[in-house]
Amino acid sequence: MVDVFAPRDETDVSDLVAQAAASGTPIEVGGYHSKRHIGRPVNTAACISTSELTGITLYEPGELVISARPGTSLAHIEAVLAANGQELAFEPIDLGNLVNRTPLGGSIGAVFATNASGPRRILRGAARDHLLGIRAVNGRGEIIKSGGRVMKNVTGLDLVRGLTGSWGTLAVFTELTMKVLPKAEESRTLMLLNLPDEAAVGLMCAAMGTPYEVSGTIHLQQPMARRLPDRDLAELGFAITAVRLETFSSMMPYRAERLRRDLAAFGEIYELDHPRSFAFWSALRDMSYLVASDKPLWRITVAPTQAPKLVSAIRGIIDCAAVYDWSGGLIWLEVPPSMDANAADIRRLISPFGADALLVRAEPQVRSAVEVFQPLPEANMALIRGLKRAFDPNGILNPGRMYPGI
Repeated sequence: MVDVFAPRDETDVSDLVAQAAASGTPIEVGGYHSKRHIGRPVNTAACISTSELTGITLYEPGELVISARPGTSLAHIEAVLAANGQELAFEPIDLGNLVNRTPLGGSIGAVFATNASGPRRILRGAARDHLLGIRAVNGRGEIIKSGGRVMKNVTGLDLVRGLTGSWGTLAVFTELTMKVLPKAEESRTLMLLNLPDEAAVGLMCAAMGTPYEVSGTIHLQQPMARRLPDRDLAELGFAITAVRLETFSSMMPYRAERLRRDLAAFGEIYELDHPRSFAFWSALRDMSYLVASDKPLWRITVAPTQAPKLVSAIRGIIDCAAVYDWSGGLIWLEVPPSMDANAADIRRLISPFGADALLVRAEPQVRSAVEVFQPLPEANMALIRGLKRAFDPNGILNPGRMYPGI
């Protein structure tokens, strides 16, 4: 039986981690634990949940900055920002939706622990680019602080960026400070049907090369497009390639028309108006087209121009379906169930492309047996082990979650 602790303040977190460090007790670290089934399973004797560390501690709309404790729900933060016409511009996704039959919601701490960035990353950057400062407790039980409320503290930001995406293996967040941006007044989506993968990636890259600040590009192969909640689109039975524009209402007609003209060579273009465009990208952000399945799911990052060749190489030996986000820089790849989620083949096939693959969804016995996170060159692994020793010398925080022995 694992003991579960839900500390109510930073001092409680510090005391609990210090006690665990002194006794060598491994700890599972999480928020609502909606992502417990992502990464390698951890074998721990205790669990720290930040679900009681809640609340917005600072919000200055005029300064475009907000601070919150890690257990604060993402939904709450987004509602507060929306009431002031603002948003988290990197459009955070909740990976927990992919592995939970019942959506559990996500916390803001989990967003930055996993560096969960959505479709707008291609324009606004990743989650880590929007994190200004943190307070946290390291594996010794020491309270650490880095960064601040502006983007000037370079030394602090290095630590902030290093902890983002570390999946709770280096420290326990106790407060996060983020920059926010105004919400766009209007959204429209230009859409093309039945493009081959290479043509779709070419179109998306061309759209990103225009001066119109395209904020989302995605290509869904036909099997994935059929799962869209917009039934009119799903029932077309075609692959769908979509390009999003977000801007002031006064500027939208000009930008949409000019982008249409620039992309006309790729085929007939359809347009979704603001309400339908908003609903379409909200569904993509929630990854609703992936939730209904329980097949193994890979998240692959690669140079966009290499993405169609990579997927083609995999399809040569594995029956798979793909979605190309970030103009092809991010591939969601669903594969048939197998004893190892086809891990050995996928790692071998992506190697020539310099790609990085994370096994997001698979059964626990599979995640225990294969490399879930991308194996790195020894020089990189030496750096990761050094960070682990510096932040968590006793190896008690989420041990083995990302890599064996780390």
